[in-house]
Amino acid sequence: MRITPVLITLALSSVAQAAPVDIPASPNGIAFPADYADWRVISISHRVDNHTLRMILGNDVAIKAARNGQTNPWPDGAILGKVVWKEAAEVNWPTAIAPKAFVHAEFMFRDSKKWTENGTGWGWARWKGADYTPYGENAKIEQECIACHTPVKGRNWVFTTPAAFPAVVK
Repeated sequence: MRITPVLITLALSSVAQAAPVDIPASPNGIAFPADYADWRVISISHRVDNHTLRMILGNDVAIKAARNGQTNPWPDGAILGKVVWKEAAEVNWPTAIAPKAFVHAEFMFRDSKKWTENGTGWGWARWKGADYTPYGENAKIEQECIACHTPVKGRNWVFTTPAAFPAVVK
């Protein structure tokens, strides 16, 4: 599948919708980053196994690291956000897919000192559905995230490869 500028634009317009104001913290105590909809795009992905589109966003620290190739390890203070939607055919362009129903938003918070105990240097949290319900039963929820991300331990636990922007010719 070829990701087109139209698909990226549609995804970005979906992110612009405001998150609810009073979102509870994750079961492990991580607060929801309410400003995530203002972050910039690091990359996008399409999961063909579960028919979802994902936009990977970063706070300013993560964007700077991604643009400078400083992602193994990511610097402390970087936050990566993954916003997930179910895919569907674009109504006005049937050969394209577009984001439809919001599934969840999940985040990785880089702090090599704070999260040394879990062996990753990352804090992990997810909120599901349009009402941003915290995911997980208890503080051990990060173990599920770590288990999933173990195949990319050598990439500082991150699946995402930042999208490269071609050089601007002046």
